[in-house]
Amino acid sequence: MRLKPHEFWQVLDAPGTHASGPGTFYAAGYPATLPDGRQLLLPIRPLPGQDGRAVASLIINQASFEVEDALADIMAAQWRELAPEVVVGVPTLGLPLANGVARRLGHTRIVPLGTSRKFWYTQELSEPISSITSPGKDKTIYLDPRMVPLIEGRRVLLVDDVVSTGTSLAAVLRLLAKAGITPMGIAVAMEQGIRWHSVLPEPDRVQAAVRSPLLESAGKAFLQAAT
Repeated sequence: MRLKPHEFWQVLDAPGTHASGPGTFYAAGYPATLPDGRQLLLPIRPLPGQDGRAVASLIINQASFEVEDALADIMAAQWRELAPEVVVGVPTLGLPLANGVARRLGHTRIVPLGTSRKFWYTQELSEPISSITSPGKDKTIYLDPRMVPLIEGRRVLLVDDVVSTGTSLAAVLRLLAKAGITPMGIAVAMEQGIRWHSVLPEPDRVQAAVRSPLLESAGKAFLQAAT
């Protein structure tokens, strides 16, 4: 059977288009709300092995340019006054957002991390990394040694697409620490719940463009989980 492409993350709806909040039942999508009230309808994806728990999903490289631009606008605005000097992008889906944020901050380039090892990369600047969206597909993340001079002694803003459990970003922070780098902050397009608060140091240094709660099954729909 040939599947039709879904229409999620293609448009931004007017404020109040979709009901949201505690006690609201969500069928197929969860409406994340931007600071100006516009809503972005995201697909709900049950988490494997999580007994009915689910999250709203954002796959930024499948999003329309309108949506990507709106999220990058918010992320850049949240950090502009603190004047980051260099943006470090987390692969894979954090990279297009890192490009957008850096351009809006007036930068001429980003420092991209990588999960494909080039022959000049070193084990000393690597760290194992995993993601809830790719269970059982653990990878290694690398910092190109030739990029280190670009971030040493500078105000670094780390950019990723989503923070959920915090394990991926914790691995990135450990990698950067190996190069003596502590980011001034972390910009993400979306928070998925608050489980990451217990994993990442100083959660106040993380800012998100939009937020979504952890969800739980309620028959044929989903409700915001209590925790």
